Amino acid sequence: MPSCVPHWIGNQAATGQTGSLPVSNPATGEVIRHTPIADAATIEHAIHSAQQAFTGWANIPATQRSQVLFRFKALLEQHRDAMAHCIAEEHGKTLSDADGEISRGIEVVEFACGIPHLLKGEYSCQIGQGIDSWSQHTPLGVVVGITPFNFPCMVPLWMIPVAIACGNTFILKPSEKTPSAANMLAHLFKEAGLPEGVLNVVHGGADTANTLIDDARVQAVSFVGSTAVAEQVYARASAHGKRAQALGSAKNHLVVMPDADIDAACDAVMGAAFGSAGERCMAISVVVAIGDPTADAMAAALAKRIRALRIAAADTDPDMGPLISESHREKVIDLIGSGVEQGASLLVDGRETLARTPGFFLGGSLFDHVTPDMRIYQQEIFGPVACLVRQQTLDAAIELINRHAYGNGASIFTASGHAARQFSHQVMAGMVGVNIPIPVPMAFHCFGGWKRSLFGPLHMHGPDGVRFFTRMKTITSRWHRAPNQPPSFDMPVVE
Repeated sequence: MPSCVPHWIGNQAATGQTGSLPVSNPATGEVIRHTPIADAATIEHAIHSAQQAFTGWANIPATQRSQVLFRFKALLEQHRDAMAHCIAEEHGKTLSDADGEISRGIEVVEFACGIPHLLKGEYSCQIGQGIDSWSQHTPLGVVVGITPFNFPCMVPLWMIPVAIACGNTFILKPSEKTPSAANMLAHLFKEAGLPEGVLNVVHGGADTANTLIDDARVQAVSFVGSTAVAEQVYARASAHGKRAQALGSAKNHLVVMPDADIDAACDAVMGAAFGSAGERCMAISVVVAIGDPTADAMAAALAKRIRALRIAAADTDPDMGPLISESHREKVIDLIGSGVEQGASLLVDGRETLARTPGFFLGGSLFDHVTPDMRIYQQEIFGPVACLVRQQTLDAAIELINRHAYGNGASIFTASGHAARQFSHQVMAGMVGVNIPIPVPMAFHCFGGWKRSLFGPLHMHGPDGVRFFTRMKTITSRWHRAPNQPPSFDMPVVE
């Protein structure tokens, strides 16, 4: 019988559960292990452990906290091959894609190593006679991260290094579908010298997450997932007086201008739409072609490339692996069917791959003549489906994108600096690419969308990460040489 993944509390494995959930290898459909559903005592143990560790960790000099992160980075690089295989086994993505995920996570660790620089406050000398004033970033306390199945290493590393570099202690609730990478990270942090209780991993489902969110000792919640859940998490955390950032769904558009290099644009779309089987919040799922000649050229070139996709398990070095589960595959298949029913032209039908069993494979699909009233345009498909929308002008394309409920990312392919500048300034999306298909920022910038792709004012990592995981304290100080003055009951003013 497959084993159960343990929790990680106080730098050691822990048990305690009310049940368990199966973890499947998406390439075979085989149940390979189980995720425990933490019981109340286990959740309490994790929160207590994090709370007990907070004061000591917060009082360690920031440069010494950074040394732990430097050692962790070196260990993760040493073990990246094992981590990549772990990710590929539970998620189904290719090994090269899993390795790329680790690289992007390491970038955040590198950024967090330098956080002492960003923790510097502001200082004003002699704001009044003998009075100085300064501000300082202080850690929040116990913070929680709730992460999705599609990036089981990268997204936790968006949160953990920044949070602990700022002096917080952390409880991670990873996806129950891909739990093992979180435990691997925790083991490496212990080996790097992270004190017990600073990082804890608690497994489970929605009830586990809600218990963590509701606890008064938890000061902040960071979440990545679907918009439906992100909105609930943000509302629940806010109702309990907590700081929250909740990243949700996306519908990322890529505009192709008539002057663009069609081959380059098509190659970019292939990786951006079908990499990781489309299970990315920054996947390009809508191609907006300006003018019918551009659309016709894109449709023909994309269809040829999609039909040539190599789809198989990760150990065969394919272009694309399976989807995460049978239920998710059925959801994507349903949306493909809805596109046909609502009148879109299905140029490539990925459902033909269903004959490949076992596993949760689905081939790439391409729709043309997609319109904004269709479900395949309105909803985040989170699968290997690209929609081609035809517009006649850049103005119309920008208006189309800005009307959509989501605003995570948007890109334009063009040879025109004027068109690129107009698009960059007018499009309503949090991350914009110019001749870049997936405009994911480097770790020293911030990651986050607009509209219903983000709940809360602060984005992930970069300067916003430090702002989210700290609160500002301003201190005004005067030391008297003379005897104390008599009390004053007037509004204080500087002299």
